[in-house]
Amino acid sequence: MAEQDTAMGAVTPHLVVNGASGAIDFYVRAFGAEEVQRVPTEDGRLMHAAITINGDTVMLMDDFPEARDGQRNDPQAIGGTPVLLHLEVPDVDAAWQRALDAGAKVTMPLEDQFWGERYGQLVDPFGHVWSLASPTKS
Repeated sequence: MAEQDTAMGAVTPHLVVNGASGAIDFYVRAFGAEEVQRVPTEDGRLMHAAITINGDTVMLMDDFPEARDGQRNDPQAIGGTPVLLHLEVPDVDAAWQRALDAGAKVTMPLEDQFWGERYGQLVDPFGHVWSLASPTKS
């Protein structure tokens, strides 16, 4: 685990995941994330974790339904997510393939868009939706 400054920006995503340890492993493989911190509970679930992707912090934690009268709150339990996480990368084709190889599924094909980006959307194995993009070459 890398020792890094975990200073937060003005807005920092904090993902609820069913299987946070596996999600960290996926984000490392799919997006080149660097693990910053894991804080496990006695039963092995993560009450807090932090990774960086392209230098920005993403926090995540396991779902704790016992804290919400037994109701799960992760995307798989609630039938998806209305939140889209956007990842701007220098080479979107390589990043796209890396995410697919790690287990992401296409929800919007990667294509050149009229607004000047090569852009597509994926869903990760934990139900979070990611858009990946790079500016198109002019």
